Amino acid sequence: MTWRGTLTLVLLVAAVITGWSVWQQRAEPTATVTASTRPSYLLHDFEVVALDGEGKESMTLRAPKLAQNADDRTMSIQTPLFLLPDKDGQRWEVRSKTAWVAADNSEVRLRGDVVANSPPGAQKPSTLKTEQLNVFPDKNEATSQVLVSVTAPGSTMQGVGMWADLADKRIRLLSKVQMTDDPKRR
Repeated sequence: MTWRGTLTLVLLVAAVITGWSVWQQRAEPTATVTASTRPSYLLHDFEVVALDGEGKESMTLRAPKLAQNADDRTMSIQTPLFLLPDKDGQRWEVRSKTAWVAADNSEVRLRGDVVANSPPGAQKPSTLKTEQLNVFPDKNEATSQVLVSVTAPGSTMQGVGMWADLADKRIRLLSKVQMTDDPKRR
């Protein structure tokens, strides 16, 4: 065998070994999981009345747009108005820039310019303002971890963090509480 034949044979064996080695070390294709970006449904300019387990109204929602996430069944809402009934059947009015609703409707997260007004004609009318408010309709409770301002005739209270019992119309500020009292405005 000539040197050319030997060199060709060596190069051929090296090419086969290299090809086999590359084939064995190839990466497994990775499965690409993509979350759907399309909602399962959209509502425009709507009103929804949600009922509790006993068939009573737990909340009413009015908004210009609602989108349900197809993956986890949560909802995002633009400029919602929530009407939350108290134990007397009167309704708190709660507004915000956006809202997120859990798939089981057990929690509503309101964000941006949140304003909650006590029912019209309430004995002690009050207005609550904050940037974040979490509402739990089944429990008739609301919480916040940020600055909250509560205004009633003749007084203003501010604090960081809040817990509210919407049925009994009780609000408790949790820390850094300040109160301004103006008896003339009552």
